[in-house]
Amino acid sequence: MKRISQYRKLFGVEKEIDLKTLKTRYRNLVKEWHPDKFQEGDAKREAAEVNSRNIIDGYHFLVSIAPETLAANLDAYTETITNSGIADYDYKGLVLEITFLDGTTYEYFGVTKPIYSKMVNSNKLNRFAKRAIYPNYIHRKSKRRLQEA
Repeated sequence: MKRISQYRKLFGVEKEIDLKTLKTRYRNLVKEWHPDKFQEGDAKREAAEVNSRNIIDGYHFLVSIAPETLAANLDAYTETITNSGIADYDYKGLVLEITFLDGTTYEYFGVTKPIYSKMVNSNKLNRFAKRAIYPNYIHRKSKRRLQEA
């Protein structure tokens, strides 16, 4: 959740934002912080390189959790959570990463330690996730894929 709020603050976004507005703000920030605007060896150039990388990462992250993106990928997501079991999961901070048997991986943001503990201790992992995780947390498709043996 810290990552989400950090990127929203960077782009001046309250809660949800449409992709068109996000793209406009992204372009304006990139123009402002592009490293080529500064002279070689200038201290501001190094700061601009760091800021531009942050802006690019933030844009891609916010696009991945935008309502339009989630709606466009809803069929594939529903197919995965309905028909594919959980192959593996990893929990760091407030982020739960679930890898499914079909090879796709999704990240769920804001999952608390007690919810994660209940999931791990559940005798029906898929059932618990379908009821307590999937409908209640912001998610995005992760780039990580299940390693095939």
